[in-house]
Amino acid sequence: MSVAEPRRIVLFRHAKADWPQVTDHERPLAERGRTDAAVAGRKLADTGIPIDLALCSTATRTRETWKLAVHELPHRPKTVYEERVYEASPGELITVLNETPDDVQNLVLIGHNPGVQGLAEVLSGSAEPEARERMSRRGFPAAAFAVVSFDGSWKSLEPGAATLLDYWAPSD
Repeated sequence: MSVAEPRRIVLFRHAKADWPQVTDHERPLAERGRTDAAVAGRKLADTGIPIDLALCSTATRTRETWKLAVHELPHRPKTVYEERVYEASPGELITVLNETPDDVQNLVLIGHNPGVQGLAEVLSGSAEPEARERMSRRGFPAAAFAVVSFDGSWKSLEPGAATLLDYWAPSD
């Protein structure tokens, strides 16, 4: 696989979580979150991006979101549950992404705010105007995702290196 081909990253925030008496890491999805996760999976399938790898936070709500969303995709990518994605800053998420093997062309990262939204903003040195406007207007609600593209190796990914191509949120 050539590093000359643009790579795409789907930055996917977990769906709506419930607030039972458990630790934050163990919070499950709310009923609305389960519905929205499946809808987000269908919307992700509609993008036509063939996902090679999923990097998912180890938190219960992210694992549940991905389990529901991935069933909507035409093929199931390899999934890695990564502890460092939980409560990560944009810089910490870039460090995790920089470790991605170069045979991975397209990746989905399932994580949390404010890190996921911050990463979308930090990476996007340029943007499709409609995608930027929708993301600016909506923020990054639960189950939203942004698609960014960049050229080069994963090790070269840095702030401003990507283009925001698409953005979707429930009720869009």
